Amino acid sequence: MASITKVSPFAPGELVPLPPIAGVKIAVAEAGIKYANRTDVLLMLFPEGTQAGGVLTRSKTSSAAVDWCREQLQHASARALVVNSGNANAFTGQRGREAVEATAAFAGEAGGFEAERVFIASTGVIGEPLDATKFSHVLSKMAGEANEDLWHDAARAIMTTDTYPKVATRRAFVGNVPVTLNGIAKGSGMIQPDMATMLSFIVTDAAVEGHVLTELLRRHVKTTFNAVTVDGDTSTSDTLLIFATGEAAAKGAPKIAGPDDPEAAAFSAALLSLLHDLAIQVVKDGEGISKLMTIHVEGAESDEAAHRIGMTIGNSPLVKTAVAGEDANWGRIVAAVGRSGEAADRDRLSIWFGDIQVAKEGLRDPDYKEEQGSAYMKRGEIEIRVDCGAGGPGRATVWASDLTYDYIRINADYRS
Repeated sequence: MASITKVSPFAPGELVPLPPIAGVKIAVAEAGIKYANRTDVLLMLFPEGTQAGGVLTRSKTSSAAVDWCREQLQHASARALVVNSGNANAFTGQRGREAVEATAAFAGEAGGFEAERVFIASTGVIGEPLDATKFSHVLSKMAGEANEDLWHDAARAIMTTDTYPKVATRRAFVGNVPVTLNGIAKGSGMIQPDMATMLSFIVTDAAVEGHVLTELLRRHVKTTFNAVTVDGDTSTSDTLLIFATGEAAAKGAPKIAGPDDPEAAAFSAALLSLLHDLAIQVVKDGEGISKLMTIHVEGAESDEAAHRIGMTIGNSPLVKTAVAGEDANWGRIVAAVGRSGEAADRDRLSIWFGDIQVAKEGLRDPDYKEEQGSAYMKRGEIEIRVDCGAGGPGRATVWASDLTYDYIRINADYRS
């Protein structure tokens, strides 16, 4: 795999500290799945009664781990999460399914619970068989060494081409009782999620039913993980899982039994904020990124139409390379809107770079000067606003990275 020597310009100077969550223990290890001298296995252990929710890739070539999680979410009871990096265990047939089953069995034996209460995720190269015996010699030791203070280590263990770990935490009050939400994510390339990101895991001490967790994720991914793109590719392994231990109930926090319960409002808002934070971190670590684009679309027939227009702009190689080259080539945005497949009126279309209007009602703005756009494009974060002229109420915001030589280098050498 190509070595990642250039850290994203958006990498944080230091990671946000994540507080412990009662009853949750974490361990990481080096299993030698693909990488040398780095952790590549994560184990999280949850207390009895933990509920799970999740949304998974809608790819028709989903990985064996995704298929396993889809089955386990039907009962929503969780005691452990096992994640490996370096091998996606995707497109591996019966051998891949057997690897997942064996991994769950190893984890269950190590922790003393049923294999069906283990959730599994894998990320890395597609099409390479995963040797589950690599887990057998580490999971038992990990279970014995797990502790509550390894959140940053957990985020590092699931990285592939990421240049920094992605972590976030939020606090909410449920029935006047404080609850904590911690989250980690990985993702840098093969990013245009069709549910979540490549991998993201959230843990809370709130008491929330599993089906409620899933419903809240489904609502919130639309404007968070499903609103970011690096390269327009949806992974076989996209997995977003949330685990609610219920430990806050002992402090008087009421159980959230429905997504629209009064008690759910503060928790839902905190979850949305957390997901947004992690999603933006993912796109800010897009492979080879030098610029972040925030694309606002308005005047569309519907929010869904606005979203598709925004994604068409964010995925356009011509737009992305223009941004990378600091070229204010707004004509490429016009072309992207036109080919989005959504309603747009050429003669009412307007475009802004930040506060600079470059196109107005189907024509170049007569007050626009090229040097204004050129100066604006030198910024690290570029804001593009488009009124597509369809006259509808639809609006959406998406986030995208630019396209640089480093992206090509990383992916040309990915398996080398």
